Amino acid sequence: MSSRSSMPSSSANATLSPDVLGVHLQELRQAPPLVHNLTNFVAMNSMANILLALGASPAMVHAPEEVSEFAALADAVTINIGTLSAGWVESMLMAAHSARQHGKPWVFDPVGVGATRYRRDVAAQLLALKPTVIRGNASEIMTLAHQADSGRGVDTTAGTDEALQAAIALASATSAVVAVTGEIDLVTDGQRLARICGGHELMPRVTTLGCSLTGVIAAFISSGRDTFESTIAALACYAEAGRQAGLAANGPGSFSSAFLDALYNLNESTFSHLAPVEINHVC
Repeated sequence: MSSRSSMPSSSANATLSPDVLGVHLQELRQAPPLVHNLTNFVAMNSMANILLALGASPAMVHAPEEVSEFAALADAVTINIGTLSAGWVESMLMAAHSARQHGKPWVFDPVGVGATRYRRDVAAQLLALKPTVIRGNASEIMTLAHQADSGRGVDTTAGTDEALQAAIALASATSAVVAVTGEIDLVTDGQRLARICGGHELMPRVTTLGCSLTGVIAAFISSGRDTFESTIAALACYAEAGRQAGLAANGPGSFSSAFLDALYNLNESTFSHLAPVEINHVC
């Protein structure tokens, strides 16, 4: 578990109750959002299945001839830079611009952003188009905040608390909600901070679960509710599904199937055993 020694001076001034988490999930399923995903080749299938299990409607549309039009139709957009090429970058920039122009929330997943200059350059262009939420591991968030200039692909070499100050700085600079995901997830909008615990140790052993989480966040924030709160709800749902899947799994293969089933079977009463999520002011 990550050290909490880098926590800024703050005091709990609010909580997000388990009942509210359930309301977010219930509303999503009552009006399933269309989530437009420009994700990497590895993640497409698993991301679509996870969004379907959650209750959302996924679309994997990336052709530059239609991406702007589709982003305008969607309820939310995700952009993942895992498998970059010039054509994909063109489509990503077009989709982000269209989402911004039409008032649609979009989530940026800066996969392996510290690995190459090309990734950092593309990330800078996307950040200029004002993502609603930025979701990454600790190393990726630190790179975006210019507190690190290297990283190991999609892996992280830092714990989430090591990226705490970087996440706060990045949220303040971009006006985005920043989610740092790992053993303990952090969410901040630069003024508020929350931690979400849960999940299971097998989750990092299943490829693209992090990429798919980006789509889940997009599905939740499409509601128009407070983006910070909606992001917390998305992470809490994911963590709880991971916890439940871990109880039934014997390894990564069975975990993957159990995770889809757990997501599908989540309901508004699922979170009744959880403690409220504390929301702190950042000082």
